[in-house]
Amino acid sequence: METGPLHLETGGGVPIKAWTRGVPFDPRARLQVMKIAQMPFIHSHVAVMPDVHVGIGATVGSVIASRAAVIPAAVGVDIGCGMMAVRTSLSASDLPDDLRGVRSAIEGAVPVGNADHETHRRRRKTDHPTTHLEAWATLFPDYDRIRKKRRKVELRSPERQLGTLGGGNHFVEVCLDEADHVWVMLHSGSRGVGNGIGSVFIELARKDAERLERNLPDRDLAYFDEGTEHFDDYLEAVGWAQRYAAVNRDVMIGLVLGALRSVGLPAFTTDETAVNCHHNYVARERHFDVELVVTRKGAVSARDGELGIIPGSMGARSFIVRGKGNPASFTSCSHGAGRLMSRTEAKKRFSLDDHRAATEGVECRKDHDVIDETPGAYKSIDAVMAAQADLVDVVHTLKQIVCVKG
Repeated sequence: METGPLHLETGGGVPIKAWTRGVPFDPRARLQVMKIAQMPFIHSHVAVMPDVHVGIGATVGSVIASRAAVIPAAVGVDIGCGMMAVRTSLSASDLPDDLRGVRSAIEGAVPVGNADHETHRRRRKTDHPTTHLEAWATLFPDYDRIRKKRRKVELRSPERQLGTLGGGNHFVEVCLDEADHVWVMLHSGSRGVGNGIGSVFIELARKDAERLERNLPDRDLAYFDEGTEHFDDYLEAVGWAQRYAAVNRDVMIGLVLGALRSVGLPAFTTDETAVNCHHNYVARERHFDVELVVTRKGAVSARDGELGIIPGSMGARSFIVRGKGNPASFTSCSHGAGRLMSRTEAKKRFSLDDHRAATEGVECRKDHDVIDETPGAYKSIDAVMAAQADLVDVVHTLKQIVCVKG
């Protein structure tokens, strides 16, 4: 099978390099990418990952490398959303045949959906670990400085949300690898405070575009020029939100491991094979001998030798990968399987029986409220991995046996 990107011309904009061989590329997503390619500060080309699908602001599964500018809506409001995985010394044989108790323990330890630690403690009527408050103490000074600059950023008790999952496609999973080692893996981001930061700066960029009378192909592509106050403030705030997101995942992993220790499993340790990576973020990086501002919207850094995580959907496989450092992708890879259809369409197309069949063997929710997350709503993870064979090598293949959704 031929590998590498498809090369798409954009009629005046920079080219698009799309790793989409053998996977669907929705025409609406293609149009979104075409608009990004028209922006005057894009460097060289736009890279499109095989999990590409329509997003708000910018296309999910896109890598935007810019010269001296940043688009806040291209990152969006789930700043720092990403994955974390850790391998334990447990084996499949150490787990009970009935995994309902494991799932229940995780749900008792980690606040999900709209819950924060305070509401979770009240609902459960039990003591709750306070590790999130200890972690918050390390984040608060920089948050306080950002809050004083932009008072609208102070939203939704960030200290109480640190170490919480959220809803939508966020999840906690217990998985087995190819050698039957037990892994814990989770997906979450910067919660309400990231939403607040993103919303404030997206609106500021739109106002700047109106004031400067910028002719944009889409209002969501409003941007800040480097050297302006808003550019510097945004990178400071988004950088903090990305740190919050990484700490959020780290705190949750601790809660999940504590939950596993509470259900009578053999004593276990975790090894050095742990990965904590963003897939929705901004970073200053050097590519093609140029200093650039790189936005990965649903994409993971895949520098040569760098470990990353590419999850499948509920019921599908996931992968721990090692980057190949492909310069054409701005050393990036996909962040997952990518949606094949909208949540509304999924709820219309799939029945509860379909979902139960697709998640057979996984201890997880099997109710109407998670139909939009059923495996059939996503692209084939195997096809996605085949399309990016020149971007990453597979290190471990994981199959979930417990999945907790918000």
